[in-house]
Amino acid sequence: MSTTTALPVLYSFRRCPYAMRARLALAVSGQVCELREVVLRAKPQGLLQASPKATVPVLVLPDGTVLEQSLDIMRWALARNDPAGWLRPSQGDEPAMLALIAECDGPFKQALDRCKYPNRYPEADGAQARVQAVDWLQGLEARLAGQPFLFGQHAALADMAIAPFVRQFAGIDADWWAAQPWPKLQGWLAQWQAGALFEGVMPKLDAWVDGTEGVRFPFEETGRIS
Repeated sequence: MSTTTALPVLYSFRRCPYAMRARLALAVSGQVCELREVVLRAKPQGLLQASPKATVPVLVLPDGTVLEQSLDIMRWALARNDPAGWLRPSQGDEPAMLALIAECDGPFKQALDRCKYPNRYPEADGAQARVQAVDWLQGLEARLAGQPFLFGQHAALADMAIAPFVRQFAGIDADWWAAQPWPKLQGWLAQWQAGALFEGVMPKLDAWVDGTEGVRFPFEETGRIS
């Protein structure tokens, strides 16, 4: 599908949780862009030129501005259009959501990596990492005990920024995950994964090649998760 040079360009990788959260916000906001799916083991020159750090997601705006952090991309898209109220939770506020997301991106992500990739961290105590992850996830279970989403009655920024990482952790050992006493958290994750918005940002794409056009994104109309 053809694109125009006036569109923002998103460098993404389908399974990366950071890229996933960026695509979710772009999709729900209806912000059209040119999506370039990259292969991380063979990064294209277009990505390297746009962002020397060469990690995804990267959003290049038509004026040349480069957004290299997933949360910056989410907040940029939602500042332009936030039809589902992701920046307006029914409980709490944006700073409170950002604080919880920081816990996810910091201590929880560190523990997640050590559980998922033990060979990368031979010096790490895998059992201790799981304990650390479990402690944090139990906090999410408690938060969800009296409400369907992390900050109240509708999905918001925190849900969409955190869910890709909980999904990654749950996928380490599906049987273990299913056996945990976390019915609220498990239901929250399952509802998100079954939703039209998640499905709409996860189609498999061929890797983008330098000098070619990407694909128009969002792929199709996606609605809010209520």
